[in-house]
Amino acid sequence: MSPTSRRYRRTACTGLALALPLAALAACGGGSGGDASAAAGSGKGTISVWAHQGQKSESDALQSAVKSFNSSQNKIKAELKLIPDTDYTKTITATDPSKLPDVMEFDGPTMANFVYNKKLAAIDDYVSSKTMGNATPASKAQGEIDGKHYGLGMYDSGLGIYGSKKLLDAAGVKYPTSLSDDWTADQFTAALKALKAKDPDGKVVDLQETAGYANEWGTFGFAPIVWSSGGSLLKDGKAEGALDTPAVVSAMKTFQSWKPYVDPNTDGNAFAKGRVALSWVGHWMYPAYSKALGSDLVVLPLPDFGDGPKTGQGSWAWGIGAGSKNGKAAGAFLDYLLNDANVTAMTKANGAPPATKTALAKSELYKQGGPLQLFADQLAKPCGDTDITKSCVAVTRPITAGYPTVTAKFSDALNSVYGGADPKSALEKAARAIDQDFSDNAGYKIP
Repeated sequence: MSPTSRRYRRTACTGLALALPLAALAACGGGSGGDASAAAGSGKGTISVWAHQGQKSESDALQSAVKSFNSSQNKIKAELKLIPDTDYTKTITATDPSKLPDVMEFDGPTMANFVYNKKLAAIDDYVSSKTMGNATPASKAQGEIDGKHYGLGMYDSGLGIYGSKKLLDAAGVKYPTSLSDDWTADQFTAALKALKAKDPDGKVVDLQETAGYANEWGTFGFAPIVWSSGGSLLKDGKAEGALDTPAVVSAMKTFQSWKPYVDPNTDGNAFAKGRVALSWVGHWMYPAYSKALGSDLVVLPLPDFGDGPKTGQGSWAWGIGAGSKNGKAAGAFLDYLLNDANVTAMTKANGAPPATKTALAKSELYKQGGPLQLFADQLAKPCGDTDITKSCVAVTRPITAGYPTVTAKFSDALNSVYGGADPKSALEKAARAIDQDFSDNAGYKIP
């Protein structure tokens, strides 16, 4: 993993830490499927809460929220257990549903697998309509399967391109200022060429390539190219005809052509130190980049490959264990956890976009006119994971119990393409492997 993004991948949002745990999920993906419901219970008593132990500021914010909840009333006591982030998903995977907590945190891409294996219950009957209504559309989309919601997040994520205004201007490069003014893929390529002409070593962009792309960063960071070209990782349960279309192949050839312009960024400071003019990464790098560049920093959308600019989204979320005997109390805790005070405290701790409407509107970073308004604008146009149109922007990674296979095969193909492999062959191979796995597992259907 890249030194610049290792902390983010462990903690802040997208499941990038889950490359190995996701493989473990794939190994246990032969569950019987089916829905499971938590018992309502009395709405009183002690409830257990599990969460990943991320960076200290996040853990402190969560511990404070639990303490405040317990002090705010005398009917329910929440007992928090923090599990090291490197072990967290593996722990849930290895734990029998009856032994899981009343409330548990989970990373977005793991949700469908946990539902499939009867470890998560729908939360609709237990969280308030106010809490559900205040969730951002993108957050709700990540947590929904067939009209039921299994999780809501405190925060979300997003991708963009950070630019150095000074270096872009010096090369005469015109750059977008908003979603409605996005680069085309050809314009982005032309910008790289123009920047190269003014750069001593010709390395003008950071794509966070240090650890390669055969991992969750490969999927989160570059699946937007697939979506923006009109393709999909999975459509109607099939990868063939979605992932390997001529348009996606062409887009991947363009991605491949950028490699000569990429700084390997082995020290993690290519953009912050001014070696490159552009950095393709997410919201989590804003604090470091803002400190390094100040007013010279600009935030741009990813390029449009023909079907509109796209970004990944998704984050850690909160749900109710399917074995809980006190769903009412668990729901009351979630209502409290997702209030403005706690969401604001958490997003100040990790810099992520708030996943509730009210906290997002008040955020100094993400509100209208804020330095990261672009990320909020992207999340305000969610696609979900299936209805990927030209007008929507924030795409949820496929909500399927087979996601571990999808991400493993796609990221392997991406990494191969970046290394020089034929895009058509690599994508077709990935699509066949994904479809074979789905066929072997009856499509991972959740009745």
